[in-house]
Amino acid sequence: MGEILVITNYYPPETGAASNRIYHLAHGLHSRGFSLTVLAPLPNYPRGKIFEDYRGHFRVSRNEDGIKIHRLWVLASNSKNKIIRLVAMLSFSFSLCWYFLFNKIPETVIIQSPPLLVAHTALWFLKSKSRKMVLNVSDLWPLAGLKLGAFKHGFMYSALERIERANYKKADLIMGQSEEILEHVRLTCPDKKVMLYRNYPDIKFNLNIEHDPSEKIKLVYAGLLGVAQGIFNLCERLNYKGYEFHIYGQGAEKNEIEKFITSNPELPLYYHGELERSILHKELVSFDVAIIPLLNRIYGSVPSKIFELAKLGLPILYFGGGEGEGIVNRHELGWVAKAGDYEDLNKVLNQISPDELSSARRKTIRATADVNFDFNQQLDKLIKFLEN
Repeated sequence: MGEILVITNYYPPETGAASNRIYHLAHGLHSRGFSLTVLAPLPNYPRGKIFEDYRGHFRVSRNEDGIKIHRLWVLASNSKNKIIRLVAMLSFSFSLCWYFLFNKIPETVIIQSPPLLVAHTALWFLKSKSRKMVLNVSDLWPLAGLKLGAFKHGFMYSALERIERANYKKADLIMGQSEEILEHVRLTCPDKKVMLYRNYPDIKFNLNIEHDPSEKIKLVYAGLLGVAQGIFNLCERLNYKGYEFHIYGQGAEKNEIEKFITSNPELPLYYHGELERSILHKELVSFDVAIIPLLNRIYGSVPSKIFELAKLGLPILYFGGGEGEGIVNRHELGWVAKAGDYEDLNKVLNQISPDELSSARRKTIRATADVNFDFNQQLDKLIKFLEN
């Protein structure tokens, strides 16, 4: 098998969907005989600070499970200031260019997008060297940023749209994590080769999912505590009748959530911090229902938690609309509440019965996930392209 370079802004020990996606992709390709090298920034997400073990270094190179990982210098920040965030992204682009100048680059390169500017740097620099370029698009920027309020129509937005189109044109294959992303790419570049590549987890261990429903439904959220997820808003709007709410994760809303819990000690609301992924999985199966919320419906976005929670056999309450809602309904993974409608969310929660939370239901959900969200079948399709 050949050599593959993977370029990503996120990689473990960082947490989150993007980090998990690239980790499983890299390890999956390595297990099939490819020689993998990963380029990533020094770990800093979502804290906006370089992790302690990596501070004071310009570059850290390690061999992890047979994969070469080069972590390059970055000006770490999670500031809401657009200029500071732009400088942070450009700092990693600078490190990439420096690496490209002095290192041999494999014939095949997989690039994660967003960030658009980092992807653009890699595509622009390496396309001239006649490499096979695969662009992995997990969110539609700048469109998603517009929906989240990060951008407004104007010069900046138009410039990012031009960069987005240029990225699509330079790629030989575009992998999108949703049908909506592929539809958008086809409209932008009608002749571009595209492939649906969902963020299916590669969970290799079995968990005991025998479960007795709690007297009070134990609702759980595990993931990024960012603006897009709206967990703080959720804490304020739930009515807590007949259920308790448990939260795991890290992100921008962490402090607000902790203050809210302290100010409302009478509420059955609990924050448990951030856990390593394998430990988190063992914790999650003790809960009754997992909620997947999105503050706003974002075109192209399908939360990867759908597939991970289904693999764990955990019933899902989806509160975000769009393509994700269709997946939960079609595969009967749980319940759906109208996006943005907290009254409907509380109504759905109050209608869930203990009979719907049985071990038999969990086994059905996991069996459905094993058939429909198969990581290895998806990987086979990608490898066919890489070998042609």
